[in-house]
Amino acid sequence: MKNLSDKEAWEGVADCISCTLRNSVLFAGLEEGDFDKIHQPIDLYTLPAGSTLYRTGDKADRLYTIRSGVLKLIQYLPDGTQRIVRLIRSTDVTGLEALLGQPYQHDAVVLQPTQACSLPVSVVQALSQTNPKLHHELLKRWQRALEEADAWLTELSTGSAKQRVARLLLRLVRDQATSECELFPREDMGAMLGITTETTSRTIAEFKRQSLLVETEPNKYLLDIRNLEFIADN
Repeated sequence: MKNLSDKEAWEGVADCISCTLRNSVLFAGLEEGDFDKIHQPIDLYTLPAGSTLYRTGDKADRLYTIRSGVLKLIQYLPDGTQRIVRLIRSTDVTGLEALLGQPYQHDAVVLQPTQACSLPVSVVQALSQTNPKLHHELLKRWQRALEEADAWLTELSTGSAKQRVARLLLRLVRDQATSECELFPREDMGAMLGITTETTSRTIAEFKRQSLLVETEPNKYLLDIRNLEFIADN
């Protein structure tokens, strides 16, 4: 995993007022006057796949809202093995533990090229005290993170390998307009599902033979939603 310096990844100061994602990210409830109260820059970063946004134990002084891309949150087990406990995608917020004064609880590693806005925790705390909409949005983000953690535990850590892979594929396209998705490396998929890389590879190969996955371009696939749902539920 590559550590990029802020200088390498920095794209400039984010223009929150003109942001095309403003209505779906953390600052959705802010009015233009609220932005006048922000006295620290909100920086925009572009991160290549394999780079690290933050590491477990780092001082948490920023939240990050994701404009595009995908990151994985990694937790390490006592024996040193890693488990991917959640995916962070467009419009998600990560690093919420910073609001509690805690260090970061995971490694946040980029799976697909990502743009992220860096929000100083002091700015978010100050605005949330004067803006009920932002405070409510923060609570919604906490709830979403809890629901996602529960879903990973119940959906992706139980059942056969075929069921787990099918459920993961369905989650990848859950909020999309199409059934096309880009697959992650098999090692990462195995770490998400608690199965070996070899088992993951065999299952994906079997799904391809059964036309449950149809490749449209390198590493991009159309999913047979109906039959994958049957496998996931049975």
